[in-house]
Amino acid sequence: MSPQASPNQVPPAPAAPQAQPGAAARTTVALPTQVADQLARIEDKASRIEDKYARSEALLARVEDRVEAAGARMNEAARQADLAALRGEVRALSERTRGLPGMGALLLTAVITAVLTVALTLVAQRLNLQGLIPLR
Repeated sequence: MSPQASPNQVPPAPAAPQAQPGAAARTTVALPTQVADQLARIEDKASRIEDKYARSEALLARVEDRVEAAGARMNEAARQADLAALRGEVRALSERTRGLPGMGALLLTAVITAVLTVALTLVAQRLNLQGLIPLR
C-alpha cells in the first residue's frame, strides 16, 4: 500500500496530553461543544458590556450637555449680576453728581469772582493800601 491513507481509514487526530485514557475520550468529544458554549457566553457577556458602555457613554454625553447648559446659565446670571451692580454704581454716581452745581451756577460764580476781584483791587488802590496788593 501507499503511504497515503486509504479511503476507509481516518487520519489520526493530534494527540493531547492524556491523564487517563477514558477521560481523554470524553474530553475530545465534549470539548467542541464546551468551547462553543463558552465562546457564546463570552460573546453574550461582551455584548452586554458593550451595551452598558454605550448607555454609560450616552448618559455621560447627556450629563456633559446639562453641565454645559448650567455653566452657560451661570455665566448669564453672573453677567446679569455684573450689569445690575454696574447699574447701581452708575445710579449712585449720577445721584452724587446731581448735587454738583451746573454750568450756569459755575459761570455766575466766575463772573461774580471777577467783578469782586476788580472792585476790591480798586478799593485797595484808592485807600492807598498798596501793601495788600502783592508785587510781581
